[in-house]
This record gives sequence, structure tokens and C-alpha cells, in this order.
Amino acid sequence: MTFIDKFKKEDGFRILCLTVLSGIVLIISFFKLIPQLPFDAAWIAILVSGVPIIIGAARGLITEFDVTADLLVAIALIAALVIGQYFAAGEVAFIMQLGTVLEDVTADKSHKSLQSLINLTPQKACLHTAAGNKEILASKVKKGNILLVRPGEAIPVDGRILKGNTSVDQSIMTGESVPVDKTAGEEVYQGTINQQGVIEIKATNAGNNSSLKKMINLVRQAEENKAPIVRIADKWARILVPIALGCSILIFFLTKNIYRAVTALVVFCPCSLVLATPTAIMAAIGNATKKGILIKSGSAVETAAKLDTLVMDKTGTLTCGKLQVKDIIMLNHDLDKTYFIKLIASAEKFSEHPLGKAIFTYSQNYGIAAEDPESFTMQAGKGILAIVDGHKLSIGMKTIDKKIMESSPDAAKLIEKIQNQGKTVLPAALDGKIAGIISIADTLRLESKSTISRLKKTGLSHIIMLTGDNEAVANSIGQSIGMTDIFASQLPGDKASTVKELTKSGHFVGMLGDGVNDAPALATASVGIVMGAIGSDVA
Repeated sequence: MTFIDKFKKEDGFRILCLTVLSGIVLIISFFKLIPQLPFDAAWIAILVSGVPIIIGAARGLITEFDVTADLLVAIALIAALVIGQYFAAGEVAFIMQLGTVLEDVTADKSHKSLQSLINLTPQKACLHTAAGNKEILASKVKKGNILLVRPGEAIPVDGRILKGNTSVDQSIMTGESVPVDKTAGEEVYQGTINQQGVIEIKATNAGNNSSLKKMINLVRQAEENKAPIVRIADKWARILVPIALGCSILIFFLTKNIYRAVTALVVFCPCSLVLATPTAIMAAIGNATKKGILIKSGSAVETAAKLDTLVMDKTGTLTCGKLQVKDIIMLNHDLDKTYFIKLIASAEKFSEHPLGKAIFTYSQNYGIAAEDPESFTMQAGKGILAIVDGHKLSIGMKTIDKKIMESSPDAAKLIEKIQNQGKTVLPAALDGKIAGIISIADTLRLESKSTISRLKKTGLSHIIMLTGDNEAVANSIGQSIGMTDIFASQLPGDKASTVKELTKSGHFVGMLGDGVNDAPALATASVGIVMGAIGSDVA
């Protein structure tokens, strides 16, 4: 993009250029650097910086009867021009435009966050027909089309599985830390990741009706419906305008001196307020950056002081978003636990599933070496079958024969108990018998409990957890850190609706999340707060 194109298309860049030009010509005017000019150079500053202020103030007053700081400045500018104080008029216009530039520096960058969401929309799809497979644009998929989705691919549209089993990473939609097993007849959503098996799906929602597009539209609507932040200078202008005019008229009536009357108008110009707010905000943003906090909007700094309610996501916010083995409970007491860990880690050595990786990492952390399995079969959406050191291993609820599970009532009771604690349970069968139970869960951040406690002391009236995870997981995490207001199984739209209702009831709501599935709620909240590099792109 050329300089001219950028000047025409980008308002912020154009205002910056005109402000710099105004500053240069004011220096020329003050020091009389070009004496051969047939006019005062300050006129250029008045035209490029002052005239837009006058036009904007007049339009606001006539069409909306809106009394702003610009109206007071416009009156002072016109008065200064009437008495021939061109430099003073240009100087006031320059200062006001400088304030606008500073505000633009800290302006909201929500359009970038919206673009980040749009970029997540899958671009291609594999259309399955009787004649074979054909790659097409995802935007061309129609309801009822049959699509083929391979492991590692993003699901191009909302659909229902016709054939195949798999595990789907739905974190983009629900924030769930554990991939969800899917089989024929179950629904899948656009933008989620097929992690394991090849599946055939029938498109049920395409185009603007898809779940990801709806989430993008929620963000767009939230941004469009947000009430604009009123500048401090504009708040005071409603009081200052009549006072300034009154004082100016009184001074002229008492002294009969138009210069003194105009001087009063210029003195009343809210230049200090216009500059003070963005300057203070820039200082706050600079200090926050030094502490690893990136603030994308100047208005967020002002609004944050008013917050009385904080809504928090769970996965990746209160927790680390990383699965870890919490416990391995032996049911075969004749089997050495270290040897058992070696067997299951060897079985999961080549697994790409997050649960399998957690088991393998657990063995590595304890210095237990895993061997290559003699055979390894990943059953998509079910679990694994492997042979290690001559032993046949089955890991996962759906890979173990029902008769084997029924033969171990202790295992069934233990599994139910662990699941009620909000943990993922993997039973492991060795040579046809349940040998042990593996419990896996997301890891709570060490500072979560103390942070919640400190937040309560700051005067926040409500601290609420919103999560896409199930109720058992949500309650387990909530109870461990002292949170009682918990909403589980929340989709992106549900989170945004909850935040919207809180806002409607008169609360200033902050939304703390970590990524894409929180985007609608983050955009709806008075202030959106995001943790982590991924989340910062959609804040």
C-alpha cells in the first residue's frame, strides 16, 4: 500500500500526518522561518486540524444537541480568528488533534481479534461422492453433503458422523481439556480437530449457520452493541461551555476589551483534560507491559476501575490446560506397581492421544523407561490394544470387554468414585483382568486459590466460573479454590449470554479467559482479560 492509499483509507494514519504537519507549520509560524510567505503559516494548522473540529462540533450540536469538548474548542478557535490570533488558534487545534492521536494509539483493536477468529474457519473440505473424493472450498459445502475428514484435519462444517470412530479436540468450542470420543450418529462442529480416525460426516449446518460462524457473529454483535466510552473532557464540557461563555461575556461587559474576553475562552479550552487522559493511560499501559500485561484498549483501563463482577473460564485460566496422571491405583496387588507403569507407558509410547501422552510423560518423570510395544493398535474413540513384554494390554473403558469389567466390582465402584471427583478414568486390563485404574486430570495452577482469595478482598461482589467442562469437573475445581458460583457445560454462546445478563442487571463485568471459545464472552464483557499468547490474539 502506497503512502497516498494509506492516507486515504486509514483515518488514524491521516490524523497523525495532519497533526505532524500542524506541529511543523506552527514552529515555522512562531520562529518566522519563512518570512516570504504571504500568510501566517499557522493558517495551515487551522485548516488541517481546526476546521475538522469546528465541523464536527457543529454537526454534533445541530443533529444531536451534543455538547462536547470540541464545541468549546470550536468557539475558542473562531473567537481567536476573529481577533487575528492565528497562532493561538492553530496551537489550540494542534493540541486537540494531538490528544486524538494519543487516544488512537491506545484505541481498541477488536477488528484484529475478530479477524483472528475468522482465520480459524476451515478453508477446504473433502467432498465424498460415488465418483470419488474431491477437494472443494469449505464455503461451497451444502447441507446434506457427505464429507471425508482425516486425522489432524479441522472439521469444515457442522455435521453428524456416518462412519468411523475418532477423538475430537473441541477446545475451540467448549474449552474442554480432554478430547471427546465420537462415533457414528454423534455431532461434530466446524473448526474442531479430528485427532485420530478417518470419519465420514453428513453436513447439517453450513455457511453462516455453522457453530463457528455463529460464534464469530456473536463477537461482531457484541463489539457493535457496546456503549462508547465518554471522554472525561466531554463530561466536563457540559458544565464548562456555559461557564466559559458566561465568563467571556461578563469580562467583555465589564472591560469592553474583546481580547480579554477571547483570552478567557481560550483559557477554558479543555486541552489539559484532552491530553491528560490518554497520557495517563499510555503510562499505565507502559507500566503494565513491563509486568507482562498487554493492554489493547485505553478504554479498558478506565472501565477496569469500575468492575464489580469477574467471570472466569476454567481450562487454561484456573488450570494449566495440561493433562497429568494424578494417581495409579493397583487392583492386582500381586503385580509390582513400577512394572505396571512400565507396561502401560510402553503401550502408550506411540500414542498421539493427550491421555496416552500423559501416561508416557508420567513414567518419564519417575525415571521408568518405556519400551517399544511388540504390537500397538489405536482404536479411534475407544482406547488402545497393545502387547508389551508378552502381555496383552487393553487401556480405556471401551476397549475392555464388558465381562472383564463386570468381573471386577471393586473397579466399577472405584471408577465411579474417581469420575465424581471430576477426573478422567482409564482402566487397564492385563491379560484379560483389570490390573489398575489410572486417574488423569487437568492441573490446577498453584496460584489459583490465593488469587481468588485476593480478588474477593478487593471488593468484587461476584466471582463466577463459566466452563465448557462437565459439572463434576467444574465443581471439583471450584470447591478446591473456594468458588461457589459455577456454570458448567457452557458453549461460547451460553457464556456470552451469561455475561450479557449480568451486564443488563447493572454490573460492570470482567471476563477472564484463555482463548477462542471465550471470544464472544470476552467481547460482550465490559473488560475482556485473556491469559497466554493464543488468547491474546482474540482478546
